[in-house]
Amino acid sequence: MKLTPGKVAGLQRVSDRRGVIAAAAMDQRGSLQKALAKEKGGDITDNMMEEFKSLVTEVLTPHASAILLDPEWGLPAAKRRAKNAGLLLAYEKTGYDKTGAGRLPDLLDHWSARRLKAAGADCVKILLYYTPYDSKDINDRKHAWVERIGDECRANDVPFFLEFVGYDEGADEKGLEYARKKPYIVTESMREFSKDRYGVDVLKVEVPLNMKFVEGTKSFAGQKAYSKQEAIACFHQAAAVATKPFIYLSAGVSNAEFSETLELAGESGVKFNGVLCGRATWKDGIPVYARQGAEAFRKWLETEGVKNISNVNKMLKAATSWFPIYDVEPAMAGA
Repeated sequence: MKLTPGKVAGLQRVSDRRGVIAAAAMDQRGSLQKALAKEKGGDITDNMMEEFKSLVTEVLTPHASAILLDPEWGLPAAKRRAKNAGLLLAYEKTGYDKTGAGRLPDLLDHWSARRLKAAGADCVKILLYYTPYDSKDINDRKHAWVERIGDECRANDVPFFLEFVGYDEGADEKGLEYARKKPYIVTESMREFSKDRYGVDVLKVEVPLNMKFVEGTKSFAGQKAYSKQEAIACFHQAAAVATKPFIYLSAGVSNAEFSETLELAGESGVKFNGVLCGRATWKDGIPVYARQGAEAFRKWLETEGVKNISNVNKMLKAATSWFPIYDVEPAMAGA
């Protein structure tokens, strides 16, 4: 597959020299506000959101190939990223439509792919809640929505990252029953959005299992959904259907659990192309910022935050380059 020059350049800017995406994520909005407010015991101002994001960006981007931010509170932070780090900007509104079924998404009112690119985005990212178990009507609406964004990114020659998060209406997504369904949900989502009609350049995917239910791992919490061999088979099953580069998201798990997950992905030998890792790096610093302020949070990031991102980076030795998928010569990539 060949990419247009603008898309190749954008992907290179968010990757390391090997063609692996080692990106940090700091585009949380509603969930971050709630978490900070809970710890602080009061309202969180726009300035606090901007400050939190700026500190994470400043301290962690020297250790990342890129950072994912949102244009609502993240633009001041974008200016404070390390020179080596590319920029992805989120295009969707936080959360989803709770008035009807299907967790339908929406785009930010004052933004477009053109405007995100003009604001400095090397790549555009969208989050979509998706499950193959939804009705044909709901999924058809989501497919059309992704097609529109794909066309918009093509028209502006900017790479399109699609992040999809699985769910099952009415289920406990942290429970055993959902853990059993998760491999199918992730695999079918990867199969669907690998299709060229969507114009997705990189799939940002969940790991196709829940480590807390993998017997024989440190993360195992006592109830078994899969043996270690079955877990490795889940990685292969999902990777086999992807025709586009894919990177793993951390989905809010602890740093230790995400590191072990990547270790298992490495052990399985699947060709994943990196990570976009957010909360597994910085979420334990939320109470520090909320209760002790910016300087204490900066110190926490410089020690614990850097240690967390280094743990993830170590596991990326097993990740593979996206260059061959898009027929990009490594020499060209370094140019």
